[in-house]
Amino acid sequence: MNNLTNYHSHTSFCDGKAPMEAFIAEAVRQGFTSYGVSSHAPLPFRTRWTIDDREQTGLYLQEFARLKRLYGDRIELYVGLEIDYMDEDQQPANDYFQSLPLDYRIGSVHLLHSTQGEIVDIDTRPEVFREHVRLHLGGDLKRVVLAYFDKLMRMIGRGGFDFIGHADKISYNVSCCEPDILGQQWYKDKISEYFTFIAEKGAMIEVNTKTLHRNGFLYPNKEHFGLIRTLGIPVVVNSDAHLPELINSGRPEALRLLKASGIGAVWQLERGVWTEVPIGE
Repeated sequence: MNNLTNYHSHTSFCDGKAPMEAFIAEAVRQGFTSYGVSSHAPLPFRTRWTIDDREQTGLYLQEFARLKRLYGDRIELYVGLEIDYMDEDQQPANDYFQSLPLDYRIGSVHLLHSTQGEIVDIDTRPEVFREHVRLHLGGDLKRVVLAYFDKLMRMIGRGGFDFIGHADKISYNVSCCEPDILGQQWYKDKISEYFTFIAEKGAMIEVNTKTLHRNGFLYPNKEHFGLIRTLGIPVVVNSDAHLPELINSGRPEALRLLKASGIGAVWQLERGVWTEVPIGE
């Protein structure tokens, strides 16, 4: 199969459910041409879902180097980090993340700040998200959506990443709160502004397939594929796997949907260079 690649996966260094080697061994078993690990980068505070600190980041890089020596003759291996944009200090373009010997960087937003300055996780189960909006984000769903996309746009403006992770991840949770919200004109206008800004900055986006089999959503939403095609935004397809057996989950379906929408190629790493590759049959 063409396009058998993945550059978004989380190992036991963060919130993944298996050691790094298990993911790489599974990629070799399935015949992947290239594979990347991308644990959540450390934040200024400890969490259950990120690498703990800079010392652990060093160990993460050491383990990758060991595995690349072990498996590198069978598969192209790459190491990255998924780096949260929180503010001007904690973001993909800062000096620390740029100094690390990474093959690529994913820029993502998982957290918002409340009006009281609290850090609020919006990448949660829908019922938890609903409570976070009510208790910490003023109960105003529209304001939360606009704040999320504005934060992503600030990150895109700063750069420092190779591609944007799960470009509209909030869409599923807000649609669970308000089923018709994705069709409202203000939402469509914001999406158009957001993707137009991505195109203007020449950024690449990820089509994230993690929850396709669970809730039917891709990120970005497949309804936006036509706009993405029209704007000429480059696309990489990743599974955001947290278990080795899910490294290809949803990816074949996403590739078919992209091709059906008129997007005939995706981007992959080949010999360390991002390369446009036609979507296979």
